Amino acid sequence: MGRLEELRINAYLSEVARGYSNNTFIAENLFPVIDSEKEKIDIFEFNKEAFTVYDTERAIRANSNVISPKGFTKHTATLSEHDLSYPIDYREEQEAEKVKLQVHATNVVTQGLKLKHEKQCADLVQNPDNYPDTNKITLSGTSQFNDESSDPVSVIDDAKDKVCEQIGQDPNTLILGQDVWTALKRNESLKKMIASTSNKIVTIDLLKEFFEVENIFIGKAIYTNQNNKFERVWGKNAILAFVPHLTSRTEYDPAFAYTV
Repeated sequence: MGRLEELRINAYLSEVARGYSNNTFIAENLFPVIDSEKEKIDIFEFNKEAFTVYDTERAIRANSNVISPKGFTKHTATLSEHDLSYPIDYREEQEAEKVKLQVHATNVVTQGLKLKHEKQCADLVQNPDNYPDTNKITLSGTSQFNDESSDPVSVIDDAKDKVCEQIGQDPNTLILGQDVWTALKRNESLKKMIASTSNKIVTIDLLKEFFEVENIFIGKAIYTNQNNKFERVWGKNAILAFVPHLTSRTEYDPAFAYTV
């Protein structure tokens, strides 16, 4: 194979990897990606000085009102490398069309890397130990969404208020495990909120209206556990978070989480 043909194939496979999509993966909606040129990074945790009501009135020829900076907390982390390879024997290439076989391999390793990322993010945000008591609630008994007398709107409203108390912003993103979404679709109190002339079917768009949350994503990803049984990546959890609307992100933009 000539050098130019090799370059064309490599470029094509790179585009295949970049263009790969799987609608079951939702982690990047909660952990938006920011780029870093270095493996060692600093993440800055800012204080509440932007929310302070300052004395801004100034008399003529008086000095300016000066803010006393409160600084910020710096967290240092080191990035790690993740990779996968897919072996292709030269005899296999001889029996199959080279690009198609390599496209298959590219899709497999891309799926593997993205599934690993999805699982890491899901494990991190679904671990109750990672939250203070003020930032988590466990539903039980009649408060569970699969109970006929449950009131999901009140639960989400209370949770939104708690988030706003912590960060000064209303959460704009809600992540639901598939089992939670199934329970909400069948929830009687939500069905009663639908106009009588409509079909009593709870949809994602209706859920956004009921909860007044801009973005709702359902975690549908599945992996095989140690017993080779299928298991859901996202469990019976709902995560409310603030995710910024930015086309170009930096470590200075506040957010629930990032993938660096």
